[in-house]
Amino acid sequence: MSDSKKNKPSGNAGERKPAFRTLSGIPVERLYTEESLRGHPAAEHPGFPGEFPYTRGVHATMYRSRLWTMRQYAGFGTAAESNQRYRYLLSKGQMGLSVAFDLPTQIGMDSDHALAAGEVGKVGVAIDSIEDMQTLFDGIPLDRVSTSMTINATAAILLCLYAAVAKKQGASLEKLSGTIQNDILKEYIARGTYIYPVRPAMRIVTDIFAWCKDHLPRWNTISISGYHIREAGSTAVQEVAFTLADGTAYVQAALDAGLAVDQFAPQLSFFFNAHNDLLEEIAKFRAARRLWAGIMRDRFGARDPRSLMLRFHAQTAGSSLTAQQPENNIVRVSIQALAAVLGGCQSLHTNSLDEALALPTEDSALIALRTQQIIAHETGVANTVDPVAGSYAIEALTGEIESAARKYLEKIDALGGMLQAIDSGFVQKEIQKAAFDYQRAVETKEQVVVGVNEFQAEEQRQTPTLRIDPALERDQVARLQALRARRNAVATEAALNELRRRAHTSENLLPAILGADESLATVGEISDTLRRVFGEYQESVVL
Repeated sequence: MSDSKKNKPSGNAGERKPAFRTLSGIPVERLYTEESLRGHPAAEHPGFPGEFPYTRGVHATMYRSRLWTMRQYAGFGTAAESNQRYRYLLSKGQMGLSVAFDLPTQIGMDSDHALAAGEVGKVGVAIDSIEDMQTLFDGIPLDRVSTSMTINATAAILLCLYAAVAKKQGASLEKLSGTIQNDILKEYIARGTYIYPVRPAMRIVTDIFAWCKDHLPRWNTISISGYHIREAGSTAVQEVAFTLADGTAYVQAALDAGLAVDQFAPQLSFFFNAHNDLLEEIAKFRAARRLWAGIMRDRFGARDPRSLMLRFHAQTAGSSLTAQQPENNIVRVSIQALAAVLGGCQSLHTNSLDEALALPTEDSALIALRTQQIIAHETGVANTVDPVAGSYAIEALTGEIESAARKYLEKIDALGGMLQAIDSGFVQKEIQKAAFDYQRAVETKEQVVVGVNEFQAEEQRQTPTLRIDPALERDQVARLQALRARRNAVATEAALNELRRRAHTSENLLPAILGADESLATVGEISDTLRRVFGEYQESVVL
């Protein structure tokens, strides 16, 4: 009898539960041994950091050379207010900017649109024109800071606004670094801030790929997002599978548009959720890297090593935050951030303790930033590369997630690809079922949420929250209308006409969008020009 068999216990007498599972429902063994890796060849030999299939990280030295980018997501009210918050966070040691836009900006409506009333500046910063963008980055040299922008349907417009502001600062576009989310497929799956039908929306995505290849070579052209899929209720396995399926669809669309894989793939990046189940989350990141490397090499024939590397930003799980006992969220966020670091993230946002109640206050945002700094400088986990490698539990879970995600990918291929899987409602139904199962587990207390269904406080303490002054909306609208009154209307209309002309052809849209931005056209006007050509997406009901 092998040592592993001798030492492995049997039965579950005296244990707290009859069975233990991860948040994704993967059975958790009482003890993991060498035998647990059988059936998962890659788990038995995870390789080295910086080498295919990058299970252990995309860089050989990882955080020993450079820490992950500490990029706190922020934006609220007006551009001037958000600019103050950015300067504050940069002064406290934040290493990159991450811009949250308000809902009207996300769906291509100006602040004075009737449907924007009451939403201006509420969940992010209001950006209507190049003047707002200049104010947002006033005093921040764009060629010396990395910026991430969480924007999708209007991603091309906001990216061009950023480039236009950089040009006004005298910065070389070749030196700009950062990421545009630009992941429209997950909007149809999980989030809902879409504008156009799927295929013209995909055309805009690949136009961004092509334009950045030539003009913004250091820019990540997309952040393929599992984060919002997870926030909608998916499991970790579904997060990996559906995110990589989206990524596969983007790569294929770019190839169909005539781009060569190694021309654009090095500028792809990913965005994952960091949730509560520490071991599962670490394994999830490792499995995603391994799967993507194989997809890019074997399916798409990529040869540049940078094309095979899944580089990702992580954000701690907003859906895990509780309005009850919000101080507990500091602990949750710390564990989630640790999972992201042990999983090998390239950049990280840590949520604030009060985000289940409102946008974060300055004090709570600082605590969230300090959480990352303590992990980086006090815990020692950044001092060696992939310190969890070789753990039987971690390697076995990595193999389990890889295997389960691969089955989903095969199912999606059988359906005809991700666009067909979305159109049929398959992806949405799978997420809805997972969300229902989790909620049922919380309600039956099979899944304990501290402060919610167990360990409740007798009295809830008041937590200070950020409030947006309603006058800010009126001021934003007044600035927008003043801009329209003083701009050169003929030049603006000519720029919009050029955009309309290009939209009717296969020409790249980005030069015309940049020209419209620089002519003081607004986000809403540019979006409406494309709406009149492409139409608007109508959501189908998924039962």
